[in-house]
Amino acid sequence: MGDVLAHESELLALVKEYLDFAEFEDTLKTFSKECKIKGKPLSKTEGGSLRDSKSLVIQKDLIAAFDSGDQKVFFDLWEEHVPSSIRDGDPLAQKLEFYLHIHFAIYLLKHSVGRPDKEDLDERISYFKTYLETKGAALSQTTEFLPFYALPFVPNPMVHPSFKELFQDSWTPELKLKLEKFLALIFKASNTPKLLTLYKENGQSNKEMSQQLHQQLIEAERRSMTYLKRYNKIQADYHNLIGVTAELVDSLEATVSGKMITPEYLQSVCVRLFSNQMRQSLAHSVDFTRPGTASTMLRASLAPGRKLKDVPLLPSLDYEKLKKDLIWGSDRLKAFLLQALRWRLTTSHPGEQRETVLEAYIGNDLLDCHSHGQRSVLQLLHSKSEVVRQYMARLINAFASLAEGRLYLAQTTRVLRMLEERLKEEDEDVVTRENILGALQKFSLRRPLQTAMIRDGLIFWLIDILKDPDCLSDYTLEYSVALLMNLCLRSAGKNMCAKVAGLVLKVLSDLLGHENHEIQPYVNGALYSILSIPSIREEARAMGMEYVLRCFIKEGNAEMVRQIEFIIKQLNSEELQDGVLESDDDEEEDDEEDYDTMEADLDKDELIQPQLGELSGEKLLTTEYLGMKAESSGRIRWLPGTCSILSPNSRRSISAELGIVHRLLD
Repeated sequence: MGDVLAHESELLALVKEYLDFAEFEDTLKTFSKECKIKGKPLSKTEGGSLRDSKSLVIQKDLIAAFDSGDQKVFFDLWEEHVPSSIRDGDPLAQKLEFYLHIHFAIYLLKHSVGRPDKEDLDERISYFKTYLETKGAALSQTTEFLPFYALPFVPNPMVHPSFKELFQDSWTPELKLKLEKFLALIFKASNTPKLLTLYKENGQSNKEMSQQLHQQLIEAERRSMTYLKRYNKIQADYHNLIGVTAELVDSLEATVSGKMITPEYLQSVCVRLFSNQMRQSLAHSVDFTRPGTASTMLRASLAPGRKLKDVPLLPSLDYEKLKKDLIWGSDRLKAFLLQALRWRLTTSHPGEQRETVLEAYIGNDLLDCHSHGQRSVLQLLHSKSEVVRQYMARLINAFASLAEGRLYLAQTTRVLRMLEERLKEEDEDVVTRENILGALQKFSLRRPLQTAMIRDGLIFWLIDILKDPDCLSDYTLEYSVALLMNLCLRSAGKNMCAKVAGLVLKVLSDLLGHENHEIQPYVNGALYSILSIPSIREEARAMGMEYVLRCFIKEGNAEMVRQIEFIIKQLNSEELQDGVLESDDDEEEDDEEDYDTMEADLDKDELIQPQLGELSGEKLLTTEYLGMKAESSGRIRWLPGTCSILSPNSRRSISAELGIVHRLLD
């Protein structure tokens, strides 16, 4: 009770303020009268009408300064009357302030009769540049604002395509309307009764913020655990490698003194090196005394999950019956069959088992790639069933993840054309589009298919969807950028980009600041490649690309900085053509493209689940479609020759081995 009495005057004043704000006139009179009768003191509060009057004057002065272009008066009032907590912490206020600075920077260009005063214009541009380098620097990683960081360096922004919108008649009135709404909201908030403010702070808004923060915490913890597992594994491998290296150095020193290395010692070292790839008992059984054995096994151990043991071959299937049901069966049966066939590939052991599965698929032309009939398995890409379309795209992506699968699908451009058609039509199912993009990106490792994609205008489609990267899933974004980079490595691809140079450069410069750092090497690669074209270099210089790039040098890591420096060097080059540019007529395959990788994403978010008594997966295949014998590859290999350089948990089959990245990193 004592605490209540101590603050009674303030509490009563809060009630009075709220009654006044809500216009409970009779209630307020009765309340004030009763407080006076009981001798309850009321703290004096500033009248609402007086506060409203002051707010209106301030708003009027701000709008007048905006209209007249009086930069100093406007920002003096802005900083004095808009709370710093809002100016520095509210994204809406920061965005509005950024555009207000642009408004005053270009005011003379828009409102002067004839040529504007150079000294006054230079002063305004200098003021804007100072803002960009100080308070505005916080927004340099936001794609919406990134192009404007080049504004102070463009000689005539009025004719530059990147700033065309600023000089349209509608831009200033729209900005003024946003300013008026913002000021009305801010000053209304300052007049809000304290009682209402206290309620809001402890009410629903707090609950929503708490839920949002909790969700962010869960997501951060999930990412943290993933990174921690990766770190622990890398650290363990590093310690093991350092230990083995130290022993080998000691052994080399011993051989200089004439001491011999025993086979037993060599075997113990190899067991430690191969501990994550094979059982120690098997390592002990290998004869390391034969020249080259240890080095051969070490290179072979780079293939993840590879084990030196017999893996049982999967039962053969009746592919004629399978294809018949894939074409004529119900949509649910088709989906379960496509899922089971994909699982055969994705869950099989890398090596003999997976290769025999793939060879059986190819040997029986499972996807009807060589069929010219009106109805074929490939036509399932255009099924009316969303599930069937998605599962067909997943299966094709699984094929494309393996070198032999790509070779099978790339015999003609028929599969490519169907995928491109489906990609441009598919706007309902994100996963379907992801898998089609994944397959196309892997196709782009083969030169004939690269050429076909460029001729089909796929670069223009990619640029169009990358204009709004925040609407894309991580998978779609990463594969789209990687595919764009691969196509930009070809002279025909660069020439395609030259047709829309301004748009391509804007999209790529926006992507440089995207929060998904996985795409940065591919954005850098595409930029470096297309800047070998003189017309694109000229366009990039006109839009102040070098300044934008240098903004990222300040923020990036060492590798990012190194790559951007190469891009700036390319930007300032005066060469007429790229000296290592390949011809589009040269359709020889790249020797480095035959890599295998099987992504975990191929089996994510399954749409269908079997009901009670319904068969699925391998059980469905071996129960209803069993062939006469086990599938055989017709060849026996202890260690498969095809090597996978990417982890099977990797989500991408990105061609970082292609020439552009070599040039950036070497």
